[in-house]
Amino acid sequence: MPRSVNHVASRARRKKILKRVKGQFGARKNVWTVAKNAYEKGLTYAFADRRRKKREFRSLWIQRINAAARLEGMSYSQLMGALHKAGIEINRKTLAYLAVNNAEAFKAIVAKVK
Repeated sequence: MPRSVNHVASRARRKKILKRVKGQFGARKNVWTVAKNAYEKGLTYAFADRRRKKREFRSLWIQRINAAARLEGMSYSQLMGALHKAGIEINRKTLAYLAVNNAEAFKAIVAKVK
């Protein structure tokens, strides 16, 4: 009996991955084995970068808070220590937003903890 191969399913599998690597450079977009490797590596980076994104945003918020705090005559660590001591629970994301977009509110918070 002849060997039966499901060409429809295997072709669909290839088409799916080749469609997803469409914007890649060189052989990564049209050579099956290279495209498959590029796609799998991309998924690995995507997984890791979802975690890295959180770190980078926290770092950005800290830099923004530090810059705004220094305009008020305090360092970041002094401000965060004073906030903790005063019992003001405000997260870094919100504090950074206030520092950039609402300077008066940030100044009021700093004045309260000084």
